[in-house]
Amino acid sequence: MDDLNGVCTPICTVFSERDQKFDEVRFLRHMDTLLEAGIHIIAICGGTGEFAFLTAEEKRRIAELSAKHIDGRAKLIVQTSAILTDEAIEFSRHAEAVGADALLVLPPYFEGPDERGVILHYERIAQSVGIPIMAYNIPVHSGIDITPDLFNRLREIDNIRYIKDSTGDMLRIEQLVTSGGAVFNGCDYLSFYGLLAGCAGLFWGGSNAMPNEAVALYRYFLQGNYDGALELWHRMRLSNMFFWSHAFNPSVKAACNMMGHDVGRCRLPVMPLEQAALDELSESLEPLRNRPAFQ
Repeated sequence: MDDLNGVCTPICTVFSERDQKFDEVRFLRHMDTLLEAGIHIIAICGGTGEFAFLTAEEKRRIAELSAKHIDGRAKLIVQTSAILTDEAIEFSRHAEAVGADALLVLPPYFEGPDERGVILHYERIAQSVGIPIMAYNIPVHSGIDITPDLFNRLREIDNIRYIKDSTGDMLRIEQLVTSGGAVFNGCDYLSFYGLLAGCAGLFWGGSNAMPNEAVALYRYFLQGNYDGALELWHRMRLSNMFFWSHAFNPSVKAACNMMGHDVGRCRLPVMPLEQAALDELSESLEPLRNRPAFQ
């Protein structure tokens, strides 16, 4: 397959207001908003998609529905992580069968294995599928850090070609990029700087709320128009800093709703933002309202 690059939106999973069941109609409506904006890659069942609060059946249904709906209009990444290797293999095989272009896989989390076990986990998944794998590094939640050295060892495994790094550490991004691996920045407030560092793409939860602007930022970089990129980033910066300094998923969903993208609330027990935070978020989004994303 072609190399993955550009803006990847880990799409919000939409739940009904009445009973919190997966809302297929509103989910696909939001997906269309992303596709119409030109988002290059859509990732499903990621952290921003609240995968920890989805059943196995819901994950499979979302994969099937998304692959059919996208139908080649963007690349599709399916997050297929599980603590048990066999379960991750099952999710991964299903994702490949329905048409995923790549997989996003965490190391086994919550008191997981040492590096030997992490490598074994990825080896067995990679041997079970024929599509690329993106290692997912978010040690604050997984408890395991995929360091540049460990990523280099994982890259020796067939199919493991990418890393999404969500450490929020610019030095780490620079180290990964200079190691020669294909890196996706996974920290919203480092999106501009990740592109400057040479990341292949941006894994950007906040782009659910500002897809046109996210695509425009990437386009500016492709054109070498750094002045345009910087001006746009200055308008995006406060909201993206907000996402990472508050509860992330409720913040992104609130921003989506404020910007006219109906994604509802997070699945309980994750609570919505309180009013003071909502007011602060709304103010941070003001520079993006009624302004063209690309000039």
